[in-house]
Amino acid sequence: MKLIKIKQVSTMLLPLITALMVNTAAATATALNAAEKLPLNVLFITIDDLNNDLGTYGHPLVKSPNIDALASKGIRFEHAYSQSPMCTPSRSSFMTGLYPDQTGVIAHGSHTRLTAHFRDHIPKVTTLAQMFKQNGYFSGRVGKIFHQGVPDQIGTSGADDAASWHETVNPIGIDKEVESDIKAFNQQALQRQAFGGVLSFLSLDSADQDHTDGKVATQTINMLRQHHPDKTGKPFFIGAGFYRPHTPFVAPKKYFDLYPLNSLEPYIAPKSDRRDIPAIALTDRPSQQSLTLAQRKEIIQGYYAAVSYVDAQIGRVLNALDTLGLSDNTVVVLLSDHGYELGQHGLWQKGSLFEGSARTPLIIYAPQAKANGQAIKQPVELVDIYPTLAKLSGLKAPQYLPGKDLTPALNDVDFSIRTAAYSAILSRAKGNKQQFAFKKIRGHSIRTQRYRYTEWGNGLYGAELYDHYQDPQELKNLVDQVSLESVRIKLKWLLDDAVTKAQTRVKEIE
Repeated sequence: MKLIKIKQVSTMLLPLITALMVNTAAATATALNAAEKLPLNVLFITIDDLNNDLGTYGHPLVKSPNIDALASKGIRFEHAYSQSPMCTPSRSSFMTGLYPDQTGVIAHGSHTRLTAHFRDHIPKVTTLAQMFKQNGYFSGRVGKIFHQGVPDQIGTSGADDAASWHETVNPIGIDKEVESDIKAFNQQALQRQAFGGVLSFLSLDSADQDHTDGKVATQTINMLRQHHPDKTGKPFFIGAGFYRPHTPFVAPKKYFDLYPLNSLEPYIAPKSDRRDIPAIALTDRPSQQSLTLAQRKEIIQGYYAAVSYVDAQIGRVLNALDTLGLSDNTVVVLLSDHGYELGQHGLWQKGSLFEGSARTPLIIYAPQAKANGQAIKQPVELVDIYPTLAKLSGLKAPQYLPGKDLTPALNDVDFSIRTAAYSAILSRAKGNKQQFAFKKIRGHSIRTQRYRYTEWGNGLYGAELYDHYQDPQELKNLVDQVSLESVRIKLKWLLDDAVTKAQTRVKEIE
């Protein structure tokens, strides 16, 4: 047998070895490139006072094509609930991932310092944005994420949290320049030029980009460009906070034209509606019980115009995300801080524990989520967003967070996460005889897939039970029905457990 010399073997194998080395290097480079793309960016979109009157949630009139498109691309949550249906406690809650009692912010008004900032109670808390900031992300805010008084604090930081951000932008637009022209049916508000909690509106012949929310969109797009991972080498968490449809409803005229007054049919509550509702549950605002049908139409026209205007600005941001090549590597979250009532139970705006106020839109688009394009029908809470984004981004969320990770449901909408969602509020009702004035009475509510159960002052001031399968408008309070006593007791157990959890002190962040 003839032996082949070692030198000859080396010569013969050299091309093969070289090819293997090239292939290995290429594979390594591919793996490194894939690893570099692994961190997902986050675009966190909040909309002030937006209820579920949107096309994607089945509303027959409201035009919201951009939000609808995001919902079709991502996952729509049919039953998402605010932990407190008022701006300050809700935003403090979902941005810390804690319940209002845990943040110390249970009432509205931190922009005037009538309510403490959450850092006064829990200075060591790590906010949602701060978690990303501490893990190498660029963290930026444009507009309203934490609370800002609208319209008074537009253009300022309001009750912001400086520790959460590398960069902030506080846009201010033409809507702040025309406040003397705003229309309202509250003469006292007109005299004081105070429109923050007043149903008020104004149609303007103006360009979208001239308004505050147009500038929010423009500045968000600028921030996306400036902090594109291809430029900076690191991912981003960018909060885009839109101010409308919070009052006053100021928007370009073309959006008002989408809703001719003769096309609007305001909801009129049945005369008997309030007979079985505890008085403490009814927070009536000045001049709103006496609104005429014509006035209701103008208010609803203004609200829907503001919704469609904001939808168009969100569309600009989402289009820019596509243009910049970021859509496939960016989680998009869209939510409101709570719902908004437009005449249900004779109530307007927010601040009740009824469905119209406690329920909020929530849409999550996560690249590669298997359930994209579907809807999740089980109840969820806004505090669930924090641990969910941490999981999607491969980050470690603080262990003290009480919220649930929703990622299993993002891959299988039937995966059970919760049986009930919890909401609470400090009642601002004074009563028709001032019987509640200067009393601190809390309302606590849970919403299962079928029922809503609410107690006021631990039941001392009344309770409510509604069957959403039979009564989606919550018109019949079943709390005293003997045949449903076993249902009520089980719901009370669920509520008591939820209250205990929501009021659990987190000493490590104090």
